Amino acid sequence: MDMISMRDLDKKTIETIFERAENIEKFGYKERKGIITTAFFETSTRTKLSFQSAAKHMGMKVIDFVPETSSLVKGESFSDTIRMLDNYADAIIIRHPKDGSARLAAKLAKHPVINGGDGANEHPTQALIDIYTIKKEKGKITGLNISLFGDLGHARTMHSLLYGLAMSDVNLTLISPKGLEPNAEIIDEIKKEFKTEIVQKYEPDFTDADVIYVVRVQEERFADKYEAKKIKEQFKLELSDLKKAKSNVIVLHPLPKIDEISAEVDKSKHAKYFEQAANAVPVRIAILEYCMGME
Repeated sequence: MDMISMRDLDKKTIETIFERAENIEKFGYKERKGIITTAFFETSTRTKLSFQSAAKHMGMKVIDFVPETSSLVKGESFSDTIRMLDNYADAIIIRHPKDGSARLAAKLAKHPVINGGDGANEHPTQALIDIYTIKKEKGKITGLNISLFGDLGHARTMHSLLYGLAMSDVNLTLISPKGLEPNAEIIDEIKKEFKTEIVQKYEPDFTDADVIYVVRVQEERFADKYEAKKIKEQFKLELSDLKKAKSNVIVLHPLPKIDEISAEVDKSKHAKYFEQAANAVPVRIAILEYCMGME
């Protein structure tokens, strides 16, 4: 099966992937045969390398497609490139700057296509890693108070994560600058479908949070650089913010982080984003196994 959007998954599927990941962490990796290609038309560190690491842990081979040294520079179309890669690999992991590109690739390819981020649209495998990390660190997901903090309108991780968290029956608090809220249609959709409790705030407040998920304020989207700087300073997570929160609150971030989290937070017991990045390998092994139909 393909993995293009969180909307393509149900709770049972997510639980199956998590069970696989847990077993991988407990009992190790199974030797698998096959070839994957990482077709990244946009820069990446964690997503690309963790998929490659996952495949190699499984004993699979990896073809790393590099657009700059491919026939794309000669003018080959995206569609032809995907059809070509489909001939050489048993699964395609794709990242592309255009929304909907992963869905198009899935329609063109006979083998499974996994979305590693398509424009500002979705990033479902990151959302699965995030939710898995919450479950692992907190011992559960259901009933937790989760605060999403920063530029929630432009972060593609948000679109997948909101849907996945709503499926998990949590209480959501959305804390963003005015004008940088998540898409209203997504909020209305998850409220209607999952009856999720959602509170929106425009000032940092983590009093009741069990989990704080941070994304950066995207300064490049502001016409007024002074206003951007002011908002970035306001929406930076400081250690003093956590002193007002629960003693066992955890902080997550999809990475890379720039300056939206204080270095003091990195050293605190609350910071779990590097563990979150490490969880990418077992979760992405589980995703590869599931999508490629491996028992």
